[in-house]
Amino acid sequence: MDTSAQLNRVEDFSFINPLVKYFLFVFSFLFWIVSLLMIGLGIYAKMEKATDTVWEAFFVDPAIILIVVGVIMFFITFCGCTGALRENIVLLKAFSISLTMIFLLQLAIAVLGFVYSSKARAAANKFMKKAIAHYRDDPDLQNLIDYIQKQFQCCGWNNYTDWSKNLYFNCTPENPSREKCGVPYSCCITIPIETVINTMCGYGTQNLGILEASKLINPEGCAYKAADYIKDHFFLVGALVLGLALPQVAGIILSWILISQIYKEMETVF
Repeated sequence: MDTSAQLNRVEDFSFINPLVKYFLFVFSFLFWIVSLLMIGLGIYAKMEKATDTVWEAFFVDPAIILIVVGVIMFFITFCGCTGALRENIVLLKAFSISLTMIFLLQLAIAVLGFVYSSKARAAANKFMKKAIAHYRDDPDLQNLIDYIQKQFQCCGWNNYTDWSKNLYFNCTPENPSREKCGVPYSCCITIPIETVINTMCGYGTQNLGILEASKLINPEGCAYKAADYIKDHFFLVGALVLGLALPQVAGIILSWILISQIYKEMETVF
């Protein structure tokens, strides 16, 4: 049989399923678009800031985190898109291995966080206190913390006195700030009928006991409120975690199916 006849026979009996190929391409392409949006949003947020991020606050800067995650997603999904469309085994393997590593890393963090819960809480506590310390250094970080405190009706990480870690709110005698011993307005108890918002309602609350402070602010820490939220919305949180894991597992399975089909196609040709 001549070469042209052999190629025609291979095309008639191709091992590559077009549904798998193009579904993987569309799947990767959608997340590739999301990665571009994340990078663009992160760069825009970074450029709009009036001040540069100090090195100590680099890892708690939402814009930086958005850019880093977007760049990682960009390269992984680019490998998936191009690998599926071009039937390139090297790119498909890079895509699959990268997804597998990220999935295993997430799983390891979850397991270690459960097994070493005290150390995980200590690491989270250190991270959040650093975020509180740089609250005024980064507008995005400030907006994020304010949003969390308003939504969960909490203040600080462990309690409202955590805000003494911040330069503007600390209670040291030499602190010249007018907000000394206070907390941000997002800690305050909202009054629906209030026509004029009292943004100074948190001033001096760190000098008050928890019973007196609770008349003005939500004194409980966000760590406990978040834990209560997870307990009360266990199935919702579980569905969210599953929703994040399933696309990764689907991408891994589809890429290896396509890789095996490409190998079979190559064996038939050669």
